Amino acid sequence: MVIPTFNERENIQRLVPQILEQDGHTTVLVVDDSSPDGTSEAVEQLAAADARVGLLRRPQRAGIGPAYVAGFQHALRSGADYIVQMDADFSHPVAQLKEFRAYIDEYDMVLGSRYLAGITVVNWPIERLLLSYFGNWYARRITGLPLFDVTGGFKCWRRETLERIPLDRVRSNGYAFQIEMTYRAWRIGHRIKEVPIIFVDRTAGDSKMNKSIATEAIWIVWWLRIMDRLGRL
Repeated sequence: MVIPTFNERENIQRLVPQILEQDGHTTVLVVDDSSPDGTSEAVEQLAAADARVGLLRRPQRAGIGPAYVAGFQHALRSGADYIVQMDADFSHPVAQLKEFRAYIDEYDMVLGSRYLAGITVVNWPIERLLLSYFGNWYARRITGLPLFDVTGGFKCWRRETLERIPLDRVRSNGYAFQIEMTYRAWRIGHRIKEVPIIFVDRTAGDSKMNKSIATEAIWIVWWLRIMDRLGRL
């Protein structure tokens, strides 16, 4: 499990124990961008109580994309066969990890989808929901991705899939990272399975979405198409 954090102390203290309860073989790596609220210190306390918890502390806030790349690289070096990425704010249902495990032997990546079975999002303000829904539509039209939720961030990867993606060339910094990684996996022929999830908005902490993150998602889809056609992706 790779979980990027920035000011998620309250959530991470509750989330990590719930994840560990799901499977005795699962390990959790929290990638924290030196949160001023003491997230790293909370993870260190969890690690002291359970050796399956690890912390990768980064010197400054640098975005969710680089945090995931660092976490993936660490997981691969550690010999992980399956790598799950998820948010720290309980928007991704922990109980669904068992379903991911059931599919990942057949597919190369399993994606938790908010739009596969209609719209299964709870407690988002309407403007945020519309931004996400139509942002997905836009990204699908430009990239051609045959998925319903191309911006979803709850995923399970096979080791071999991540090894074939040049992580050092991943460009996206914010939530466009989700589009880029899924596109890269799809374009090299990996099999992707969407499964519906109930996405529940956070009840603690603050959303990291801002205007620059949304803007990046608008242009990154064009960059992906152009680089792909030039053979430079």
